[in-house]
Amino acid sequence: MASSRETSGTVVDAPEEAVAVDGPPRVVLDTALEVTSYRNFTARCHAMARSGGVHSVDFTNTQIVTLRRHDPVFREITSRVDHFVPDGMPLIWCLNRQGAGLRDRVYGPTFMRHCVLASPAPWTHYLLGGSTECLERLQQRLLEANPDVRFVGAQNGYFKPEDEPRILEEINRLSPDFIWVGLGTPKQQDWIHRHKALLRRGVVLAVGFAFDVNAGTKPDAPAWMQRWGLTWVFRVASEPRRLLGRYLKWNSLFLYYLLRDRLSPVRRPAQTPPESG
Repeated sequence: MASSRETSGTVVDAPEEAVAVDGPPRVVLDTALEVTSYRNFTARCHAMARSGGVHSVDFTNTQIVTLRRHDPVFREITSRVDHFVPDGMPLIWCLNRQGAGLRDRVYGPTFMRHCVLASPAPWTHYLLGGSTECLERLQQRLLEANPDVRFVGAQNGYFKPEDEPRILEEINRLSPDFIWVGLGTPKQQDWIHRHKALLRRGVVLAVGFAFDVNAGTKPDAPAWMQRWGLTWVFRVASEPRRLLGRYLKWNSLFLYYLLRDRLSPVRRPAQTPPESG
């Protein structure tokens, strides 16, 4: 595997940049969130892939930062994440109260599309998650947008525990630059936590809903709802039985912990992200 790779071919236009240069991470509910943009973080992912080793990225919404505060087990399975990228507008509002100066989130589905299309051959991609139909449609759509994108492997998300050694062996044999994991929270974080030390190289990105959005198998919120932080309302309306209880619980806890931190004179230390490698 070459130590340096250059992109070529069609590159998707990035959304409007939020920051000219990445700033230092800022903390929301104990989680150090990146101050970055679509284009900037794509460039950082390229640099990580070139550098060797294994680097993990979580596209982080209010549920995830709240789970990390509320649930010690989930905090442990996300303790090896190298980069928490703010995926939800409420997190951007919190970061901007600290002076981050961001105009937009780095939304997992949008980032996945931008990064894949901006990373054609010789960059390589592996997909883990979704249904077989979703994976087929996802690859088809991205290849239609940029025929130079190179997918070296894919595995649907309905595998059994006994399949995991085979999947790990396949990923290590194919040695992709980018391993996109769309298993949903907390399954994708748990998979990365258990396998990060066993992977040989690559940037491992937990992107959840991004597979379905980019494959077109599930709808996404209209742009105006996303700007106003109402993506969760759209998703609840689309899948009320599955999502209503989850969003009510974690959104309420998020607001509770924010208020408690604001009123408390004692600040909890943030977890320092581990060194990549």
